[in-house]
Amino acid sequence: MCSGGRIIDHLKAGIGEFRNDILFVGYQANGTPGRDILQYHKRPGAYVYFDDKKYEIKARVHQLSGYSAHADCDDLVAWVTAMAEKPGKIKFVHGDSGAQKALAGKLAGNGYLMA
Repeated sequence: MCSGGRIIDHLKAGIGEFRNDILFVGYQANGTPGRDILQYHKRPGAYVYFDDKKYEIKARVHQLSGYSAHADCDDLVAWVTAMAEKPGKIKFVHGDSGAQKALAGKLAGNGYLMA
């Protein structure tokens, strides 16, 4: 998501260089610098903020799809329905609101309660 850790220092140092490439291999959530880089890098004068400082995006940006540590909606439903004991309530703590609503709808349709 490019919102913390060492990647921030690497991006600050290299995002403004045409000779550099940035490769995203995972999901970038809305409202994160990673999503901003992916969404706006092709626009003239594109930039991203790190620590309240504006960095122009000159590096080439690529996204490699298909690699994720996260399960999709159907995988999560299968995981929950395979539990030996049905959970009393399910509460979402991560993910986009639209994805959460879709998953909640599928789980509710299978008789699960949302917290």
